[in-house]
Amino acid sequence: MSEDERRHFGPTTLAALVVANMIGAGVFTTSGYALADLGSPARVLVAWLVGGLIALCGAIGYGALARQLTQSGGEYLFLSRVVHPAAGFVAGWISLLAGFTGAIAFAAHAFEGYVRPQDTAIPEHGLAIGAVLLAALLHGVRVRPGAWTQNLIVGLKLVVLVAFVGICVVLWIRGGADWAPGTPAPGPFSITVFASSLVWISLSYSGFNAAVYVAGEARDPARTVPRAMLRATVAVTLVYLALNTVFVGFAPHDAVSGRPDVAFAAARALMGETGAQLVRAVVGLSLLSSVSSMVMAGPRVFARMADDGLFPASLRFRGELPAKAIWAQAAAAVLVIVVSDLESLLSYLGLTLSLSAALTVSGLFVLRRRQGAEAVPVTGSIGLPAFYVVATIGLGVLAAWEKPWEWVAAAVTIISGVLVYSLIRRRR
Repeated sequence: MSEDERRHFGPTTLAALVVANMIGAGVFTTSGYALADLGSPARVLVAWLVGGLIALCGAIGYGALARQLTQSGGEYLFLSRVVHPAAGFVAGWISLLAGFTGAIAFAAHAFEGYVRPQDTAIPEHGLAIGAVLLAALLHGVRVRPGAWTQNLIVGLKLVVLVAFVGICVVLWIRGGADWAPGTPAPGPFSITVFASSLVWISLSYSGFNAAVYVAGEARDPARTVPRAMLRATVAVTLVYLALNTVFVGFAPHDAVSGRPDVAFAAARALMGETGAQLVRAVVGLSLLSSVSSMVMAGPRVFARMADDGLFPASLRFRGELPAKAIWAQAAAAVLVIVVSDLESLLSYLGLTLSLSAALTVSGLFVLRRRQGAEAVPVTGSIGLPAFYVVATIGLGVLAAWEKPWEWVAAAVTIISGVLVYSLIRRRR
């Protein structure tokens, strides 16, 4: 089956894929810490807005690249075609280890943590592994049923989130509409503390580029892929602002400040135990859709690398989907679930993926210099992708300043990718 015959995905599926990748555990956990550090609900909301603007600038940069290169493959495709095959392979290697395998394991771990009852006969890792295998079964047999199910899950998740916000608004108004009750006067504003909070908030916006991984199966990809990323990123930013208005603006300060379970704490304060259980269900649904979306997207990168002779030929598309690549991805994620924990995965993923994304958007400037600015148009201004690169690298440096070993983990990943690429080139 040719690539043109495999173009099944329309704008709705592409946007749903982006939303599913973006909305995970981060938005339900981050703002308690941010409120404790920043001292003001308004500052927390500004940080979420800035994080959304950075992600939007990144989506503009990826969209400009996607108009020029309309095949699947994401960072691997962009960097190997624009910069150098070695740079593309390293980006694909990062996708293999961190972007999808590690991220799937992280989301599956978190899913189990939220939905697994305390007193249960279900073995440890059972629900996490089950979520990965379910996603592989969903996307590894037929394309259209998997995409439809994914769209349904994402639609249900958004409906429940909007309903939750609406109920909280009504209860807040009936309760006297007191904004952030009990919040003490904030201390002096610190740009360093603000940037530190923004590091973790930015992780909740990763995934805005998910549509590029399946561009080769999208209808009219030069138009639909950039639009899907932009629209989905704007929608998720609005959802995040609405949710965090509830979490840090409606709930009492003492109930949510510094809490890792800020969503549960806010829901319990506003709606009682029923609200807390509703949030638990929403988080579980969000994480399940994240696992599904990454199992859907990741193998398309490996199939593209197999087409270029860098991965085994068995991972290529066979018919309408890369079935063996999907099951190989699931097997790798299951292995990581068994041997790792949630905290180690979170620390490793952030910096590594940020560096890969920043390098990819930097390739846009190389492409414009080579082909000319008019041949590579950018929505708005070229300054927007430039801002994304600078902001992403700056936040990565700030995060690594506090945890230097994250740079070591990122460096090991990059160096191992260079070594593997060298071995493959020698064999060829």
